[in-house]
Amino acid sequence: MKIICIGRNYAEHANEMNAPIPTEPILFMKPETALLQKNLPFYYPEFSKDIHYETEIVLKISKMGRHIDPMFANRYYDEIGIGIDFTARDMQAKCKAKGLPWEISKSFDHSAPIGKFIPKIKFPFMDDIKFHLEINKNKVQEGNTKNMLFSFDAIIAYASKYFTLKKGDLIFTGTPANVGSVKIGDRLEAYIGQEKLLDFEIK
Repeated sequence: MKIICIGRNYAEHANEMNAPIPTEPILFMKPETALLQKNLPFYYPEFSKDIHYETEIVLKISKMGRHIDPMFANRYYDEIGIGIDFTARDMQAKCKAKGLPWEISKSFDHSAPIGKFIPKIKFPFMDDIKFHLEINKNKVQEGNTKNMLFSFDAIIAYASKYFTLKKGDLIFTGTPANVGSVKIGDRLEAYIGQEKLLDFEIK
């Protein structure tokens, strides 16, 4: 199982990061050990002092595919969920300043909490799904898939040109604006629409 992540898939997030808006999907990956499931707590890593949340819709791949045509990409997932792409922003900045890869800032253990998955048939339109994150009952981030630069189908087709997609693979589809830091004691609750799918604490 692999985790494919899409960077800068919302223009406002690219702007807040002072980064150019991409003309094609930006891919990076997290290992299976990045997963954090069943609402278990996230333990703040000792190597960072600036862990940021990035709330994202997550696709669960339902069958193997390679070089998938965008027209048929919707056949390769049947559930969606919500997850957090935790980023050690201080580590990322150090790596970028040296021109180095920054996997250690994105792919560390438990950097990808995910919640429950729900059938996509519950949603009439994949390009109009609202989601948000609350920290300590305060809404801190919200998005809508209609604002994605690259649709679910475009992402699946693009990723499958380079990686064979297998059943159970996860695709984090990008975060909207207003990412921010977490601290020990915070409680994070993530929603698709009004349905809470992820609920865990920072320890």
